[in-house]
Amino acid sequence: MSKPDQPAPSIRQRATSSGIRLKASYNSTDLAGFDPASALGAPGEYPFTRGVQPDMYRGRLWTMRQYAGFGSARESNQRYRYLLSQGTTGLSIAFDLPTQMGMDSDHPLAYGEVGRVGVAVAHLGDMRRLLEEIPLDRVSSSMTINATAGILLAYYVSVAAEQGVASAQLRGTVQNDILKEYIARGTYIYPVAAGLRLVTDIFEYCAREIPEWNSISISGYHMREAGCTAAQELAFTLGNGMAYVEAALERGLELDQFAPRLSFFFNAHNNLFEEIAKFRAARRMWARRMRELYGAKNPRSWMLRFHTQTAGSTLTAQQPQVNVVRTAYQALAAVLGGTQSLHTNSYDEALGLPTEEAARVALRTQQVLANETGVADVVDPLAGSYYLESLTNELEEKAEQLLQRVATLGDGSVGKGMLRGIETGFVQREIQSAAYAAQRRMESGEQVVVGVNQFVSEPEGPMNVLRIDAELEAAQCRELQQWRRQRDRERAAEALAAVTAAARGGDNLMPKLVAAVQAGCTTGEMAEAMEKIFGRYQEAVVL
Repeated sequence: MSKPDQPAPSIRQRATSSGIRLKASYNSTDLAGFDPASALGAPGEYPFTRGVQPDMYRGRLWTMRQYAGFGSARESNQRYRYLLSQGTTGLSIAFDLPTQMGMDSDHPLAYGEVGRVGVAVAHLGDMRRLLEEIPLDRVSSSMTINATAGILLAYYVSVAAEQGVASAQLRGTVQNDILKEYIARGTYIYPVAAGLRLVTDIFEYCAREIPEWNSISISGYHMREAGCTAAQELAFTLGNGMAYVEAALERGLELDQFAPRLSFFFNAHNNLFEEIAKFRAARRMWARRMRELYGAKNPRSWMLRFHTQTAGSTLTAQQPQVNVVRTAYQALAAVLGGTQSLHTNSYDEALGLPTEEAARVALRTQQVLANETGVADVVDPLAGSYYLESLTNELEEKAEQLLQRVATLGDGSVGKGMLRGIETGFVQREIQSAAYAAQRRMESGEQVVVGVNQFVSEPEGPMNVLRIDAELEAAQCRELQQWRRQRDRERAAEALAAVTAAARGGDNLMPKLVAAVQAGCTTGEMAEAMEKIFGRYQEAVVL
């Protein structure tokens, strides 16, 4: 008990990552003027704050994906088949950096990176091995690929055709979000205008040929990993989405033809309620823009459907088993927020690529959440909470303020403002400032990180870490060179010339890329055929 002459202990002011200062408790006065009918609606109805389906997980659970890919196509195929045998309901394919950057495995700049952070896919034979014995008419696939998204989609369509699966039967997603690469991730190749041209080519091709395929996954995840706040993730993700919509409309595509297949990808970070509020605000903000700003008529065009991944940036090399707990709470936020699919990170990812054991624990985390906790039994169970609804409103307000600043850069257009904001470094500076502030809070101890700046313990013994065999790269290069020798060189050369001609003109590049894939052209060759016309993007220095 404190002595009377001692000052009372101070109460630390609480705030979310977005700087929203939190009260000790919330009541009806915090929702003065709140109209549930217009702000929430019913589940499955506009503005979809409460979810995009009337019965959500009561009808069907979210798709359980485990992002995976490493080493060779053969090794990755074994991991995919193992995960499917353990209960995953969709593939999530990680590609190595050379593949993401449009380089063949034997390119000089690829040395040391082949198969390191994902699977190497340099030609159609690699994709055949990657998808061997996986029924593409029954398994949906998500491919994390951007600058070379068209090339990898062409591989996928070609392998499906070899399996006897028509394009119309395929279900899945290609990330295809080039704008966030310029902002936060860096695996770009071409200048912004050319990047947007490829994105809209995929929109058009998918609407015509692969109607059940999500033609883009507009990604806030990587901006959050780079250090942005929840409000920034919300604003800049939707801003990028608007840029894509406007680019497609300028191309002459019909809004209700491509908009229903737009999907999103968000981060599930540590602040449970802020993350749930973020997901609910995102649906409401997107629905209103699609219906009221762009004039979409199809209700499916108003829906924001999204995949979630737990926050890799929160994983620690210290006491890595604690990452299981972090991931479980982040996954809970995603489910309570109404995600359509989910990846849970493995506890050892701060040390290396996930081992089989760690990947299994990550999957079991989702399965316990789905089958043992009861959180899937009721749609949007936190709706009406004074705190959650107030937080959802405040996050929306902060995101709207950011989008207004973006719009001023584009003479009133958020889409054009995002492009201008990327070119001038505005968006990058906003994220860098937020990341710096978060790092300062962690270093000062204001933000507790268990095992890092508090509750530290002595290191345990060495963990089992997945290591990539150094011989893999040499073997991959030998197989690639053999592939080039055995193909019809004249046919490949003609196909590459057709890709370059399409890049120079206005024809949709996707049919030319599919033809080039089937002619035996490699990832690097197809990327270079387009670079002859598009050139290469040079990033501006942002300080």
